Amino acid sequence: MAKSPLELYRDFLRNRIRKHFDFSTTDQSKGVPVPPIQKPFPPDGVRLDLPGQYRPGAAPECDLASAIARRRSRRAFKREAMSLDEVGFLLWATQGVRGEVTEGHAYRTVPSAGCRHALETYLAVLSIEGLDQAVYRYLPLSHQLLLEFRATDLSPRLVEATLGQAFVARAALVFVWVALPYRMEWRYGLAAHKVIALDAGHVCQNLYLACEAIGAGTCAIAAYDQEAIDRLLHLDGDDEFTVYLAPVGRV
Repeated sequence: MAKSPLELYRDFLRNRIRKHFDFSTTDQSKGVPVPPIQKPFPPDGVRLDLPGQYRPGAAPECDLASAIARRRSRRAFKREAMSLDEVGFLLWATQGVRGEVTEGHAYRTVPSAGCRHALETYLAVLSIEGLDQAVYRYLPLSHQLLLEFRATDLSPRLVEATLGQAFVARAALVFVWVALPYRMEWRYGLAAHKVIALDAGHVCQNLYLACEAIGAGTCAIAAYDQEAIDRLLHLDGDDEFTVYLAPVGRV
């Protein structure tokens, strides 16, 4: 009896990657230059400096055990704007650079397979003090926001792209993690697609705990219309595509 698509995918995850993939065929093994660790941007792009990089003792006081105990998915947000300080902290907690930066590598606040960090963070800003409604991209190497484009219809388009999940429109901002798969494929080839998914989980868990530290909440979303959300962010859907979302607001 032929295996179902689900059974074939399970076999791919369980056996094919581990047993049959030849890592000697990757671009890294062939000496291909390492891809950049941050998506390039136009030199005249509008950039906004975020509050200074957070260091131990500078982040909000929060007992880790309490944050873990309180952690839950939250879909009821207050209709209050959040501050740029809070946005800077959440971005640092989820993708911030905390250590040495070399060609193709940067040590960050979350783990990543082979230190490849194949994710880019886009922010759909709905209610942040001092910011217009717009889509930004986080630049972790300089701790800045890059303006991608302004939009006045983000709320309804986000709800539509998340298959009618209305609570998304009540958030202050929406984190959208986008994969640039070649960053991981360069080292891991076919196995890259498993560890990109693992990396997204690491990032989102840090967001949950960081939200608890500032009296905010989030709810991870993996149910979305792939074409609609990629189109909203102006992604090509092939070399760059959405893998995870998380609305954030005060609770």
